[in-house]
Amino acid sequence: MKKLILIIVLLFAATTIHADTPAKKTYTATVDSDGVQRVTILGGGYFFDPYHIIVKANRPVELSVRKESGMVPHNIVVKAAEAGIDFEEELGSDPKVVKFTPIKTGKYPMYCSKKLLFFESHREKGMEGILEVVP
Repeated sequence: MKKLILIIVLLFAATTIHADTPAKKTYTATVDSDGVQRVTILGGGYFFDPYHIIVKANRPVELSVRKESGMVPHNIVVKAAEAGIDFEEELGSDPKVVKFTPIKTGKYPMYCSKKLLFFESHREKGMEGILEVVP
């Protein structure tokens, strides 16, 4: 029974490796006519696309986040309460909108906090990025 469980876990881990990880892109948000900066983020096979997002301080931001198809669960986390950015959102195939207004310039880590048993976390596998706030 233990061997069967180990085989299932190893097969699951092997199927989560994603060979087509997109290039790490930078996206600079523009302010729409309504004053909101909107960014679409795709998460999946241990990546975020775009990887580096640049937004302006003191302007509302709306991130539309979703994950690529597949069974592996992912989320997106940014913990920078001092900058007005503090969220953790589960990613699904349907987009979800995360809203915040950054108040402090700087570079803040964006990552997936998921981890399966004793394997590396998704962040350790490269599912992280940067949310940069500029003046």
